[in-house]
Amino acid sequence: MSVLRLSGAVLVDDETVLEEVWAADGKLSRTRPPRADAATELTGWVVPGLVDVHCHIGLGPDGAVTVEDAVAQARADRDAGTLLVRDAGSPMDNSWVHDRADLPRLIRAGHHLARPKRYLRNYARELDDVAELPAACAEEARRGDGWVKLVADWIDRSAGADADLTPLWPPEVLRDAVAAAHEAGARVTAHTFSHEAIGPLLDAGIDGIEHGTGMDPDQIAEAARRGIPVTPTLLQVGRFAEIAAQADPKYPVYAARMRRMHTCRYEHVAHLHDAGVPLLMGSDAGGTIGHGSLPAELAEVVRAGVPAGDVLAAASWRARAFLGAPGIDEGAGADVVVYDADPRQDISVLVKPTAVILRGQRF
Repeated sequence: MSVLRLSGAVLVDDETVLEEVWAADGKLSRTRPPRADAATELTGWVVPGLVDVHCHIGLGPDGAVTVEDAVAQARADRDAGTLLVRDAGSPMDNSWVHDRADLPRLIRAGHHLARPKRYLRNYARELDDVAELPAACAEEARRGDGWVKLVADWIDRSAGADADLTPLWPPEVLRDAVAAAHEAGARVTAHTFSHEAIGPLLDAGIDGIEHGTGMDPDQIAEAARRGIPVTPTLLQVGRFAEIAAQADPKYPVYAARMRRMHTCRYEHVAHLHDAGVPLLMGSDAGGTIGHGSLPAELAEVVRAGVPAGDVLAAASWRARAFLGAPGIDEGAGADVVVYDADPRQDISVLVKPTAVILRGQRF
């Protein structure tokens, strides 16, 4: 493994910018290592490997994919600069990714937890009885890497033309489920589009909110007060108009709600940021969105009015701190991305890395 000298502007965190850092034997160091005279020089803006906190390695449009397809998904993420993935639920046991030095580091949330006919077919572990949720959360906590993923709401088609987004779990069951996951040493994040599901999630002590499109100002303020992060997934929310058009003939009430949330999506994300809600960045790749899409997601969040510097931080060093993963630290794994311009000023730079370095190996 070659020695690398990474110089220019090494962006460590919100305050710290170094002139250089070294990568040797797969580890980072601020000290000149042995064999430095033979080092490969890379100059530019050096960023901790990007973090996609809402990504599904092993998930395709119809459910689980083959191992070969999952490898291709992970490589697409890696080549786009995503070197750490929190897998937000997958029908595949993708724990084998941990053993692949050529694939991003992975934090697994196990299977999505949902109810029959209340989520996308073949995506989730479906519980016939809502009372099973606490035990299922404890099981998924033991299977994963410190996270559990709940589906908190979905359309209830049994209501016919009046069908709309409704919560999947009674509030008291939700509280017990989150407590069970916490007791098993895991944090819990939840898919939610609707307004109605947010209050019970906050009351239950949820640790993260995915999408969060239905949050009202009071709920946003409460999430900010508690420091509960929201992952906006604007690429996914950008599809809401298409989803509404497909649903309109049979489910007009649901379609109208999805269309409203699509219309105000940028304003909503700006409100989250302005209120002080911690933002995390997730592409929602897998299923209907292609892997390697995190740079496009970040561009959408900047389009919503969040400063590029905050978006970069949320997708790199702040996300790593939240997940308990190292960044550009002494002795940390050499997982960095190099760009030829400052992404804090122009987020579009992230689309074309100069170099992607994972575990000290350049890809």
